[in-house]
Amino acid sequence: MQASVLPNGLIDRLRQIVGPSGLIDDPSLVAPFAEDRRGRFPGRAACVVRPASTAEVAGVVGVAAELGVSLVPQGGNTGLVSGSTPDASGREIVLSLARMNRVRAIDVGNGTITAEAGCILAEVQRAAAEADRLFPLSLAAEGSCTIGGNLSTNAGGTQVLRYGNARDLVLGLEVVLADGQVLDLLRGLRKDNTGYDLKQVFLGSEGTLGIITAAVLKLVPRPREVVTGWVAVPGPSAAVELLGRLQDSTGGQITTFEYVPRPCLEQLLRLIDGHRDPFTEPFPAYILVEATAGARGGLRAVIEHGLTQAVEAGLVLDATLAASENQARALWRMREDLPEAEKRAGAAVKHDVSVPVSSIPMFFERAERAVAASFPGARISAFGHIGDGNIHFNVLPPANGDAAGFLARWNDVNDVVEGVVMDLGGSFSAEHGIGRLRQRSLLRYKTAIEIELMASLKRTFDPKGILNPGRVVPPSS
Repeated sequence: MQASVLPNGLIDRLRQIVGPSGLIDDPSLVAPFAEDRRGRFPGRAACVVRPASTAEVAGVVGVAAELGVSLVPQGGNTGLVSGSTPDASGREIVLSLARMNRVRAIDVGNGTITAEAGCILAEVQRAAAEADRLFPLSLAAEGSCTIGGNLSTNAGGTQVLRYGNARDLVLGLEVVLADGQVLDLLRGLRKDNTGYDLKQVFLGSEGTLGIITAAVLKLVPRPREVVTGWVAVPGPSAAVELLGRLQDSTGGQITTFEYVPRPCLEQLLRLIDGHRDPFTEPFPAYILVEATAGARGGLRAVIEHGLTQAVEAGLVLDATLAASENQARALWRMREDLPEAEKRAGAAVKHDVSVPVSSIPMFFERAERAVAASFPGARISAFGHIGDGNIHFNVLPPANGDAAGFLARWNDVNDVVEGVVMDLGGSFSAEHGIGRLRQRSLLRYKTAIEIELMASLKRTFDPKGILNPGRVVPPSS
């Protein structure tokens, strides 16, 4: 612990609030909480405080506000934009919500589950399943990410097409404000037209306006029939048309529609054991498609018919539907392991972008051409949630090229790719958020009035600037 950079007596006051087990100041134990997942912003925390209740969070924030000490709220630390780790000053305190991990209530009749911020997403999914319901938020890090982090970053994932982003699954919130007051909005109402919807301010704000401590979340009926398939397509244009056809034929029952170009699949097969190509010959690109229905019978036949028609139209080159849960799981693992395969392939400049679904073919064409012109030999690893317009368009250095030198041009690559995105009316951050990584892009592409309104919100909700300072809203704003 860097005691000299903290106000005298702060550690003792915090320990009195959270108890001996709620405060970590051993540098070796603090270090993991300061590790930026992508390694771009090395950090150092003064200490880690781990409250176990909303009252303890309020007490910690109240002391921090009184003494002007910065807090960095943290859930599972799975974020990808450096928004939940401390800076390198050693003056920031990590406020971990990991001990606040209770499911407070399940109301099956109302279709809701009330969970604390530190609940692991997979545990909330499991609790819902035990009540014969589905909590549909699903993403690769669900075994370690937390509900508070999911809501603070407005997480997306693989089922946004059917169920929406994290904010679409929230009915109520409990939030500790920057002065230590508790804002209780834990209401499970689907209709509550009584003025400003204050909870929306905190969803996606990355802990800069308040600290989410609990939420009332929507549950939906569990699917009784699930159809999972791996479909070969000629490219993005065919994929988008296929999506529209399947949505029409199923009445909007497509839950997942993930795009995997051949180079990404080859990278996966080469670098991660346990996978095999579902087809005997290579194809330009693939779709992981999943549809769900509330009753058994009929959905598989509809999907098969739709795919047969798509083959006749030249939109589908081959297709296979999982015949068992194990086969479906194997197809899902291919999609889930794509990021790890890319990581093993080496350095990459990452992009989490979105465009209107109808513009996806044009985006691929323009972005690939622009990257080739500006960075000859660079390799593209582009995959993701084509069903909702979100593509992880990542650019790798030329084979056997200078990886460090290529990464040093991170901003140049961003400018090329994001320039195409913005020309098509898209977003430079679809689901990962801003944190510190995307602040340059925020300043580049947001209008002056948008930035000023964001800065004004920050000043209003956190006048002393103690909550996650320097994240989302740039310090100069």
